[in-house]
Amino acid sequence: MKDSNFIKENNAKHMWHPMGHPADSLANPPTVIASAKDSSITDIDGHTVVDAVGGLWCVNLGYSNDTVKEAISKQLYDLPYYSAFSGTTNPAAIEASQMVRDMFAPDGMARVFFTSGGSDSVETCLRLARQYHVVRGEPSRTKFISLKKGYHGTHFGGASVNGNNRFRINYEPLLPGCYHLPAPYTYRNPFNETDPAKLAQNIAAAFEDEIAFQGANTIAAFIMEPIQGAGGVIVPDASFMGLMRDICDRHGILMISDEVITGFGRTGDWSGARHWGVKPDMMSMAKGITSGYFPVGAALIGDKVAEVFENDTSGNAAIFHGYTYSAHPVGAAAVIATINETLRLDTKVNAAARGAQLFEGVEKLAQKYDIIGNVRGGHGLMTGIELVSDAAKKTPMDMSVMKRVHKAAYDNGAMVRLGANNILMSPPLVITDTEISQILSALDAGFAAA
Repeated sequence: MKDSNFIKENNAKHMWHPMGHPADSLANPPTVIASAKDSSITDIDGHTVVDAVGGLWCVNLGYSNDTVKEAISKQLYDLPYYSAFSGTTNPAAIEASQMVRDMFAPDGMARVFFTSGGSDSVETCLRLARQYHVVRGEPSRTKFISLKKGYHGTHFGGASVNGNNRFRINYEPLLPGCYHLPAPYTYRNPFNETDPAKLAQNIAAAFEDEIAFQGANTIAAFIMEPIQGAGGVIVPDASFMGLMRDICDRHGILMISDEVITGFGRTGDWSGARHWGVKPDMMSMAKGITSGYFPVGAALIGDKVAEVFENDTSGNAAIFHGYTYSAHPVGAAAVIATINETLRLDTKVNAAARGAQLFEGVEKLAQKYDIIGNVRGGHGLMTGIELVSDAAKKTPMDMSVMKRVHKAAYDNGAMVRLGANNILMSPPLVITDTEISQILSALDAGFAAA
């Protein structure tokens, strides 16, 4: 590894960064994170802070889980790679698939299709949803319905069902046949409805109306996050996902639960769908499946869908889709170790407790600072803070102020994430109460600097 002078000199000069303007990265070089331990990260200048972002919603076990690291290391020596395309497999992938299936069997999941990450998992679910209807003899079902403010990755399929226009506008035209419903977002919605239960009913009615307009026999699937993450940690009413499930059932539409963020304990339950008492038809997974230690994702297939594919005699159920790194043996070894550690530590319990502590602490800060327009969370370790320059008008805070708040929070001990005029937090699920207190103290300093 080159020395720190080389790293600083070459920062952003040769690499374009995801989710940023190349010119901005050159003018304002990114913070170089050099090391990490437990729930903290240290930059190249030796400044250590609590990582309130959990890497990118993913480092559920923190940065120091040696069990996972050792499993990865051992697998590299036993079998660093082999293809899992039809005809060959590897022992780690077989064991990992059973463990994932067993963990989400209570959600109705029966089969696992491994991918390289969350965007791949969403893409797989979308493709299999269309194919499911072809196999059943309804090839007209090709359309997808999703929610505004939802985030489903950056492939063309995922971007097409995404509900945030910044992931769409510069890449259009996208996949045809994708339509969006209002988000369950009580702070801003077209119904001007602040009651979450009434808002849920309004969106359900809009869903029924859209189905009637499009024709149920043209719709393949409805996809949603149980709690919208990148869109601002938007928590729906407890009735919402169940309402959407019922509508899907009545009209023969598959429900895809995007669990890339909410899976593996972040909501205080092992899945977001389980948190709301709903069984989807498919689930997209990634992030917590390896605690971010190795890039792995998975599309989980429910009983109903699996039966259609596995009982097909027409040949239409052959899956001509997959990735070079699907069921990668090193990734599979990481999955096995991560699930074992996740269950051993029962991380969902700490996620619920520490999530409540973080949410309640931010609510207290909202009483102190008028710039905090809305606080969202309270369901596991996912918290969003929406900043406004005018509380009465709900005017989104300028990005220059958002960056000032972000820097002051970092200088005072916590890395948080900006998403437009939102501060987003998703710390490791093993975080301590003391570390949550440090995050709150850093946020206090950040808001004071606004």
